[in-house]
Amino acid sequence: MNSMVATGTLASAYVKAKLKVLASGYAPEILWQKTLRIQDLTEVELLRECAWVILSSGMRESVVSKKFPDIGQAFFNWASAQEIVWHREHCVRTALPFFRHERKIKAIAQSAQIIYSKGFEVLRDEIVRDPIGTLRQFPYIGPATSFHMAKNIGLPFAKPDRHLCRLAALSGYEEPSDLCSAIAEYIGDPVSVVDIVLWRFAILQPDYLTVFLCPDAEDS
Repeated sequence: MNSMVATGTLASAYVKAKLKVLASGYAPEILWQKTLRIQDLTEVELLRECAWVILSSGMRESVVSKKFPDIGQAFFNWASAQEIVWHREHCVRTALPFFRHERKIKAIAQSAQIIYSKGFEVLRDEIVRDPIGTLRQFPYIGPATSFHMAKNIGLPFAKPDRHLCRLAALSGYEEPSDLCSAIAEYIGDPVSVVDIVLWRFAILQPDYLTVFLCPDAEDS
């Protein structure tokens, strides 16, 4: 592992990354992440984000984004876990032509079953008390994706995806959460916002590992 980069240097690199992300039109994405609060979580949002993380596991975000509206429509636009459970076979059958991964589509239906069986309010309270442990009961939500989902429903976590892991190692940190926490404390952005800025920057910048800590590097 590299020696730990000074926090001020990291903060400057983060600001540069954030400016690129903003200039590329992703201000709404940052604002969405910044305004998420677990206390405001709805059943619709829990269903939608659970489906999003299930589908995103091992898939490019751009691929899932294109297919997600049609999949959402197949699942009644995430309006009700009860409706999905009552019409489970219809939802799965309707969604499969848009995303031909039967186990993932069925996992979305199973997630709705968990929410319906437990009751949304009860489940939300469990998530507040034990976020990662509770979220891992959903299919395809594992050690890494549980942090992704937690971030997407308003909890202060960073996801250990490959881009953030590489940036963390480059900066001398063991985990992406440590890197994001250091920047968040210095800058004042929430950890989840730091996460999404760094992740989006890595998607936008093919040579992000070269550019991130180099103040004189030109954007490609």
